[in-house]
Amino acid sequence: MATSNSTNFELDVTEYIEEAFERCGLEVRTGYDLKTAKRSLNIMLAEWANRGLNAWTIQEISIPLATGVSVYPAGVLTISVASSSGFDIAETLTGGTSGATAVITSIPSSTSLAITIPVGTFALNESLTGGTSSSTTTVSAVVDFSDVNSTIDLLSVVVTRDNTDFSITRLSRDGFISIPNKATTGRVNQFFIDRLITPVIKVWPTPENNTDVLKFNRLTRIDDADSPINTLDVPFRFYPCLAAGLAYYLSVKRAPNKVQLLKTIYEEEFDRAMTEDRDRASFNVTPSYMYFRS
Repeated sequence: MATSNSTNFELDVTEYIEEAFERCGLEVRTGYDLKTAKRSLNIMLAEWANRGLNAWTIQEISIPLATGVSVYPAGVLTISVASSSGFDIAETLTGGTSGATAVITSIPSSTSLAITIPVGTFALNESLTGGTSSSTTTVSAVVDFSDVNSTIDLLSVVVTRDNTDFSITRLSRDGFISIPNKATTGRVNQFFIDRLITPVIKVWPTPENNTDVLKFNRLTRIDDADSPINTLDVPFRFYPCLAAGLAYYLSVKRAPNKVQLLKTIYEEEFDRAMTEDRDRASFNVTPSYMYFRS
């Protein structure tokens, strides 16, 4: 008997909801059934971020460093402008009507500027003036924070100088605030990730040039379940886990007599999926003999 030679099986949001309702012994009958199930689905996806490392959501990001700038967005943050010509890296932009400010960290294109998290809110079509160059331009699109806000945490960070990557160490909040002189300049060797709603990376020492690049692997949010016809941002190995999890979440609201059964199935499916999703790099342990020496 011939096989299908097909590996494109994929459920959309509505099909996951129908599967979950059926596991609860129910049927989707109203628009509200879809609405409440989609809400539960998005809450569950947020809960997955608290359970561990979702390997498919890891992204590598590169951010050019700027002389004298020690705080950077934990992602890509640019402002679209009429022209970026004439502006200097590390100078401060000021909005003509809003009074908002931000520091330029790089100039990606002729119509965009990479910036730090603005203090205030830049208004569409307002004029911008560079603090040292005195160059002017206008805002052609509001600043989009979605890429930065999607960052959950940083996994590993390096600084690239002259095509060589140097590992840098992560500091705790207490460790960073305890640095006595944060104005010290040099090659960055430490960082602190401040996990705000719009997270930022604080580096030390303060960068001494505009040529070093900060590279990091970040854990990002899973895409939301929006339209019922959307597919979901999960790999196929997590399909059973997602269906089981949504059934459990719905049972809390619609089928309380099945909560314990569906929770058990969900936890088993999640454990299997996370085991499959683990990093398979070699790990070697070398014992220390210091306590056996005379």
